[in-house]
Amino acid sequence: MLPNVGIESDRYALGLGAYSKGLPTKTRDISLITRAGIDAANQELKLLGLDPFLDYETRRNIIIEGLSSQLLNNLVGKEFYLGKLKLRATELCIPCERPSKLSKKKDFLKAFEGRGGIRAQILEAGEIKLGDLLTESY
Repeated sequence: MLPNVGIESDRYALGLGAYSKGLPTKTRDISLITRAGIDAANQELKLLGLDPFLDYETRRNIIIEGLSSQLLNNLVGKEFYLGKLKLRATELCIPCERPSKLSKKKDFLKAFEGRGGIRAQILEAGEIKLGDLLTESY
């Protein structure tokens, strides 16, 4: 993980992301979403008779277990840690139609409203591993 770059080889770190060019610059170092948010959105879709989104189809880098979407959203503007990696939550990932278009599934925008996760800036280079905890202090 590299400050102001992101995850090495990620589409945005390489400048190849769909929103890398032509739009106002946003910090896209890393994106996070909660398991609870994915599960709630997929339950809503299921009730409508629609196909659920697989984890990778949310187009977020990291899925956080054991945290509500609201608690993750409340980190915007704050610094926090994922394991030893220091981050600053810069904004909500407002759902868009891109995941629906790429997966050919319906209603990502509606189902993930308020559950789309956050974007964060990497403040210090470091690594993370499966099972690292998200905390507000280290």
